[in-house]
Amino acid sequence: MSSQLKILGFAGSTRSASVNKQLLKAAAHQAGTHGIDVTIIDLKEYPLPLYDGDEEESGGMPANALKIKQLIAKHDAVCIASPEYNASLTGVLKNTIDWTSRPGGEDDPGAVWQEQPVVLFSASPGGLGGIRALNHLRAVLLNVSALVLPAQFALGQAHTAFDDQGHLKDATARDAVDNVWAQLAKWAQKL
Repeated sequence: MSSQLKILGFAGSTRSASVNKQLLKAAAHQAGTHGIDVTIIDLKEYPLPLYDGDEEESGGMPANALKIKQLIAKHDAVCIASPEYNASLTGVLKNTIDWTSRPGGEDDPGAVWQEQPVVLFSASPGGLGGIRALNHLRAVLLNVSALVLPAQFALGQAHTAFDDQGHLKDATARDAVDNVWAQLAKWAQKL
């Protein structure tokens, strides 16, 4: 690969101790071996009102939605680590996608999700690792024309999956994360 891929990563959780934030950091640590540089943002630092068409019409796009759109536009791909709430994605994640899929003002970079490569991770204390949320998230992202990669990783029993340095303890889990990054690198070469 001639240049390093620049990836924007965020978790669909605002919790400080989110296992999805932990998984994202662990995955980002592994990404470098595939020529991938991950910039992580925290959605808690970009609060957004609930999407409301009336609010959009009267006040335009919120500044934080525009900031996230600009960040997405400056990166080669997006990595999302999604919690599972009641077998689906979180409200904060869906709201972020709702706002960032809307047209904005003068500084708006446009339809940032359209043909944007996206890789998906999830983590959960439960045995399924949040896989049900990824199915719903995939459908939402495909609807806004993102290119969601087939490879994904769901980490079950996440509350016990990380060592003291924040890395994944299990070699099989690390290999699964590497497989996602390898697929992204391969897609990037083709594109």
